[in-house]
Amino acid sequence: MLVSPLLPVVLVLASGRGERFAASGGAVHKLRAPLGAKTVLEHTLDAVRASGLPWHLEDAGHPGMGDSIAAAVRATTQAPGWLVLPGDLPLIRPDTLRTIAAALADPDCAVVTPLYQGTRGHPVGFAAACLSSLRALTGEQGAASVVRTQAQQGGVRQVEVDDEGTVTDIDTVQDLERAAQLLAARE
Repeated sequence: MLVSPLLPVVLVLASGRGERFAASGGAVHKLRAPLGAKTVLEHTLDAVRASGLPWHLEDAGHPGMGDSIAAAVRATTQAPGWLVLPGDLPLIRPDTLRTIAAALADPDCAVVTPLYQGTRGHPVGFAAACLSSLRALTGEQGAASVVRTQAQQGGVRQVEVDDEGTVTDIDTVQDLERAAQLLAARE
C-alpha cells in the first residue's frame, strides 16, 4: 500500500472476533460469510479499491476496535488523514468514500462523519491533527473519544450521504440476510 501525500488512507478494520454473528447462528466468521458471489469482506474491499483511495487492511488479531485503529494508524503514520471503515460494511459505495475524503480536506475540520437519514455511519474520517490521539487508542470503544474531543472543539463535520451502506453493518445472520436483499435490489 502506497501512502499519498494528498489523500487519506482508508483503514479497513478486519480484526474483530465476530462473536455476535456466531451467537446468532453464523457458521463462519462474519467477514468470510458469503454475500452473493463474494464474502462480506470482499465486497468491502472491492468498494475501497474502486474508490481510488490508498488503503490498509488491518487484520491482525487485536483485543478491541481501539487497538485495531491504533495499529492501522501506526502502520500509515505518514498519511494526511484516515477513513476508519469496519470490514463488515459490504454495501459501502466508492463514491461515499471519496465524499468523506474530500470533506476531510477542509482545514477547519478534524473529523468527518457520514449521516444517512439522520443516522451516523462509517467511514469516519480523521485529519492528521488526530494522529497522536488515534495512535493512543485501546479497548472496545474505537475512536469515539477522539470524535467527542473534536466535537467539543468544533472540529467535527457531518456530511449527509445517500448511501445505506454507511449504516448496514453485519453483526448477525439477520443483518447478513438484510444485506443480501439490499444487494439484490441494488443489482
